[in-house]
Amino acid sequence: MNPRTILVLGASGLIGRVVTDDLRARGFRVVGVARSLSPGQARGGLDIELPILSLDPAALKRLLSEYSVDVVVNCLGVLQDGPGSNTGAVHRDFVARLLQAIADSGRAVRLVHISIPGTAEADRTAFATTKREAERLIAASGIPHAILRPGFVVAPSAYGGSAMLRALAACPLDLPGKEMATPFQPLAVEDISATIAWLAARDIDDAAVKAVSWDLMQVEPVTMAGVIKQFRLAFGTAGWSRIAMPTFMLDLGAKLGDVASYLGWMPPMRSTAIAELRRGVRGDPSAWIAATAIVPKTLAETIGRHPATIQDKWFARLFLVKALIVASLVAFWLVSGFIALFVSYRAAAGILSAHNFPPTLVDPITIGTSLMDMSIGVLIAFRRTAAVGLVAGIAASLGYMFGAAILTPDLWIEPLGALVKTGPAIVLMLVALMMLDNR
Repeated sequence: MNPRTILVLGASGLIGRVVTDDLRARGFRVVGVARSLSPGQARGGLDIELPILSLDPAALKRLLSEYSVDVVVNCLGVLQDGPGSNTGAVHRDFVARLLQAIADSGRAVRLVHISIPGTAEADRTAFATTKREAERLIAASGIPHAILRPGFVVAPSAYGGSAMLRALAACPLDLPGKEMATPFQPLAVEDISATIAWLAARDIDDAAVKAVSWDLMQVEPVTMAGVIKQFRLAFGTAGWSRIAMPTFMLDLGAKLGDVASYLGWMPPMRSTAIAELRRGVRGDPSAWIAATAIVPKTLAETIGRHPATIQDKWFARLFLVKALIVASLVAFWLVSGFIALFVSYRAAAGILSAHNFPPTLVDPITIGTSLMDMSIGVLIAFRRTAAVGLVAGIAASLGYMFGAAILTPDLWIEPLGALVKTGPAIVLMLVALMMLDNR
């Protein structure tokens, strides 16, 4: 008997990547689809890049037929509306097109949809309400389906909120007490793929699993403080003294994260993330456990299976610092260019004049280098152009250093050491360049 074919949508994400690899290891034929895959992820002929969210029902139907799909696993999701991200388009509109494609395909296809725990009455964000709208569309479709609502997912990789909790575990800082006390029932990511494998092995006509909605999470209640504590035990930081940040700092961080998201970045601390954090993660996994006989791993078992290595510790320590590094480099280039152009223009031009530059070149060079510095700051500020800005900043800094060595060598020994300090700035830009990847 040929293994069933499973189509995983969102195969580059935290859940989608593990599910894709784990189901393959279990013997299933898995087609992993994502808008973009990193070179390390695109390792097989059945990992494909497609603009999946822009596909119409006819194109999705062809995809199902081309690969003879038996099970579709939808792991697609975005946290918050912003440039290039629309919660309604991803969670609701795409699901509507996918359901139409499955219905029109003429194939017996089961849809496994990854959603969120909680109740509609507690939904306050566009993220949650559009997720719930997708659930209602699926339930009304009549298509064989399973809606899985995992708790806080613990995986070997870490993006977004899971990375932020690791960062908190590695630093002497706590969230405010109210947030630390919120329910936060975790789940090992392997339990999601085990559930999908169990569903894929069931006959499509099995009435017991024709239309199910399950909460997937550890049975024992846990708070956010308990989750972070387990990470701290793994990092060896459990004994540290810590300071709880005031609530206004958390809210301010969320607002700054919203601003950064409009520049194309994906900070873990945004308004939606904090709102969902405050709601907590809770549910009742009894129906899932009774149906599948899967015993969810406890948080201690999950984190204990992946003890913190030195690379885990470095990542956790640097995760929150990344935003500070980028922000400081943006400010460095913008402010230095602004000062030279508007505040201390005469002094900046005077340096060139004092070193016998032709008078006709003094103003163009001063204005040009100031505008170049400010342009580099703008390029670094936007995620899409940050790499170009950092490379340009490194090149400009080296140019300033070598140019000064030839034309104004005395600047190297001036008391404040302005040129000497350019070296550490170049190193910081190299560090930022190395840390740009999100996954």
